[in-house]
Amino acid sequence: MARPKLGMQGPVIAWQDSWAGAASDEIMRTGTGSVYPSQEALPAPDLFLQALKELGCDFYVHHMLPNGAGQSAMVRDMAKHGMDLILGNEYGNINGPYAEGTNRYDVPDEALLEAAGSGKLIGLLYDEPEHLQINASQYRKDAFLPHWGTTEENTLRQSQDSVVRAVAERTAHVRGVLANAGVDPEGVPLVGEFVFPTLFHTKARGGMIVCPKIMKESFQSLQLSTALGAAKQYGRGLWICADLWGPDVGPWFIRTPGFPGHSPEEYASALKMGYFMGPTHLFTENIDALLQHGNGSFRRTEFGEVWEEFVRDFIPAHPLTWSHAEAVPDIAFIHSDDSNYGQNARLFGNRGLAVPDAAQSVFRAWHLLSHGTIPAHGSCMHIPGFAFPRHRLKAEVPRDEFPLLQGRPHAIEEQVHPLYYPTNNVLVFDETVRDEQLGNPKMILVAGTRLSAETLKTVRRRAEAGATVIIADWLVPEPWKASGRTGEGKWLVTSDFLSDDRVKEEAGPHLGGSDCWMQRFADAEVRMYKADERGFTLDFEIRNR
Repeated sequence: MARPKLGMQGPVIAWQDSWAGAASDEIMRTGTGSVYPSQEALPAPDLFLQALKELGCDFYVHHMLPNGAGQSAMVRDMAKHGMDLILGNEYGNINGPYAEGTNRYDVPDEALLEAAGSGKLIGLLYDEPEHLQINASQYRKDAFLPHWGTTEENTLRQSQDSVVRAVAERTAHVRGVLANAGVDPEGVPLVGEFVFPTLFHTKARGGMIVCPKIMKESFQSLQLSTALGAAKQYGRGLWICADLWGPDVGPWFIRTPGFPGHSPEEYASALKMGYFMGPTHLFTENIDALLQHGNGSFRRTEFGEVWEEFVRDFIPAHPLTWSHAEAVPDIAFIHSDDSNYGQNARLFGNRGLAVPDAAQSVFRAWHLLSHGTIPAHGSCMHIPGFAFPRHRLKAEVPRDEFPLLQGRPHAIEEQVHPLYYPTNNVLVFDETVRDEQLGNPKMILVAGTRLSAETLKTVRRRAEAGATVIIADWLVPEPWKASGRTGEGKWLVTSDFLSDDRVKEEAGPHLGGSDCWMQRFADAEVRMYKADERGFTLDFEIRNR
């Protein structure tokens, strides 16, 4: 496999957009709810593009200004410099204008065609589309209008189907516009960039490529095995965003509280971790954590030095022989995509739905799979029990004192975001997964609120053929309620993945050790270990079977 294409997302705090100038200081460019004046001088477009090239970038992620300021000049310069381009919708999501009945900004057809006509457009990036479906009032305050339309008055299944249809309609529209203009629509996919580990399967079913954010406030093994499973089940590509926004504070360059919210050492490990997942594209959010600009030139921060070493030294020394599409599980975790990450409200943006108790079973299963390291009440850090050091920094340091060139000393024991959560070669599939998509897992866990009849039959056949299947009792019809041997394998029906001692006994031999997080791609095992006491950094080992 060729190495993934490498890219960088544009600046949001350090300096103005090189093509839009002052117009970019007049809108909110971050999700913090504030307009940030730029901290440094505006770089000329050619200088900015030269900086991208010196960082080894193949592509640039550009979030369009909603009024289109600088757009045409930017597209021309991408073509002139031979730089591939991704158009993102984050600024429009934050500021509007919105697609009718939603909180979503869509790149206008005219801008899409102009960029595609340059021959350099390689994707449309939808920023955190799962977040903005569930938390529809995050940016748009005049009404509760989820990202892919209202789901009110629907059941849980109908709510999911509504989102799938909306994604599929948008995908079909973009493909049609491109095809009518003589542009290959396969070359300009819609890419969903996810902060929460939910709706991966829903969006992939609708036609999107999945792009998990790593670092951020995620539990890395959960985030990546969910994205890998969605990409495999639906035959989609996998992009990865190394997002430097996060919860922690330390003695590193900080532009604003939470950015960067991870140490340079954690960033170095995260880049390697993401690379070893075999994505087609890998990029960093945002470039102004890596560079400072002044006096007509750029200077690398310690984060820029990490990226340079990764591109210059690490990638050439570690050529990939696999891709994400070759991921094969030892443990298949099948659960309905309920859109719940622990907030227990507004599933698929539906405020009228009561959250079934069964939705919690997914979190409890992850607690089991991760040797107790992932909480039993949620799947990312935006749940009770996590206090973010960045909040104290925001309260204590006035905005005009940023950036902090040496950061802010903070007790390491109070930092909250390690990378290490050990699981043993897990892939996540949704409630409709077919037999031929599963691979050959030794153990299958089945949780969540619902399961298709065909998938139920599949997991029963897998037990008869030799697998250990542990399944929630509310998903099992009466004839199959009894636990025990079935054929060559085992069938265990449980009401709780944590309190049932039988689950611990049957799952134990398949869970691996707590000292290794492993993901397999064809015959290559990517083994990850703690490189420090709490696992903020990782050591890597590649074993070929």
